[in-house]
Parts: sequence; structure tokens; C-alpha cells
Amino acid sequence: MTTVVTSGVFSSTSPAISPVNGVGTDYIQWGSPGSQSGYQFRGEAADVQLDGTEFVVGTFVHRNKPTNVSPSQFDVQLTVNVMFEDGSTTDLDFSFHHHETPNSTGTSPADDDLVDLQTFIHPRPVTIDGKQYRAVLSGFKRNGQIVRRFRSPEGGINFADVVCMFTLEEPDVIISGLRYQGTGAGQADEYVEILNRGGGPQDLTGWKVEAKPTGHSFPFPPGTVVQPGQRYRVYTNESHPEYGGFSFGSAGEVWRDKGGIARLVADDGFVVDQSPYLDKGFGNTGTP
Repeated sequence: MTTVVTSGVFSSTSPAISPVNGVGTDYIQWGSPGSQSGYQFRGEAADVQLDGTEFVVGTFVHRNKPTNVSPSQFDVQLTVNVMFEDGSTTDLDFSFHHHETPNSTGTSPADDDLVDLQTFIHPRPVTIDGKQYRAVLSGFKRNGQIVRRFRSPEGGINFADVVCMFTLEEPDVIISGLRYQGTGAGQADEYVEILNRGGGPQDLTGWKVEAKPTGHSFPFPPGTVVQPGQRYRVYTNESHPEYGGFSFGSAGEVWRDKGGIARLVADDGFVVDQSPYLDKGFGNTGTP
């Protein structure tokens, strides 16, 4: 583990936008004078595990006012300076894609500006204590959820933690979440979530998610690849494209409310990760 202190500046936009000010600072603004929108980045002090464990690298702030800018969609480059305990520093480069939506309906979410993470992996390895790591952004953390699209309601000051991790070059796929109690009779909104916390992509062809003891199994479609920092969810009976659009397609519950085990199994049968919960399924007849 190491402790880091971060700061950041917005270095440029692509394409260049007009009007704009604050380039090269931690607060970039655009639009009509007196009604400017903009991004602010607030650094953090954080204890960092060098094993793909996520940490908050900073706070992203969007001050969203009704304004006009040309063009209405553009990328904003952020450079995060990371200072380590020994005084050494490194710069991490990422970009955000901004969509300044029309301010016409006066209602949310139609008027929400949209911010998407464009760059998830810093393009160059980072050397820490003589070893090389990849810096990967997981996304925006809001209300306990990590997402890659930030919806910013009009007329507000909207916040999100920016979540990052230092990881080795190879892929490292884990079960990162399990919602085993859904709503409604069929609990269609239950899901299991996997995360690639490694620095390389993982082909999931032949991989599957298993639910014990209910016996449900979901094989990932051939050619499915999970990128560094990317999350996929397999829902019981819903489709969410932002998480891959995967579903068991089950009219009944997949995850037994009183307990069970979620397993991620590779194409050779190796159990890559498993996540027991509550009574782990042993309190029911049959084996988990």
C-alpha cells in the first residue's frame, strides 16, 4: 500500500470550443458570460492498494447552467498529478466527452447534460517502487454505484467521485457485486456484476456465471470482451445496455433470498471467483 495526494488540471478541449476560459487550471468554463457551465476537479489524499483495489482519485464537479457553446459536443482532457509518499510524482491523462444538451424542455432528464468517460486507461505504464502498473479509471461513483455516464441536471452543482485503480498489465476479472433481493414477483432486477480490475482485456468466450443452489447458468456470448475497468451485469430478466445487456431471461428468481453462491467460471472449468452470501445455500436441500 502507498499513500498518494492528487491534484488536476483540464489541459485542453477537442475540438477547440468557444467561448472557453480556465484551460490549464482545475476549473474550466464555457458558454455565454454570466451563464457559464464548467468542470472542476478536486484532488484527494488516499491510501492506495496496488492490486486493482479501487480508490477515489478526486471529486468531479459539473456546474451546470443553461448556456450555449460551439460545438455542443466535445472532449475535455484532464491531467491528474499523483504525488507518492517518497515525493515522486506522475501525471495521468484521461478525457471526458461532454454533451451540452439543448435547454428547452425545462425538465430532467431531458435537459440533463451528459458526461461520458472517453479514456479509461492512462496510455503509459506507471512505475511505483520499481514495478510497472496501469492506471485505470473505473468511472463516476454516485449513490454507491459506479457508472461510466454522469447525468448532470440543469441548473445545479453536481458531484461525483472519480474512481481509479493501479493494477498490473494482465486482466483480473472478479465478481464485484451481487443484488440477490430484487423487487416484484419475479425479482427481474436482480443481478450479478463482474469487473475487470486488471490492466488488460479479457475474452469471456466460454466463461459463465453460475447461481448456486438454484442451478441457473449464464454463458457469455462468443466474442464478449471485458475491458480494463469495465463492469458487466447479468440481470435476472432485464436488459441494461450500459452494463452489456446480459440477462438470464428467467421469469423466476435466480438468486435465492435466504442465501447462495455466485460463481464466475472460466472456459476450462476453473472457478475464477465466487461470492457466497447469507447462509451460502447450505440451509436448503441439495448441494450449493
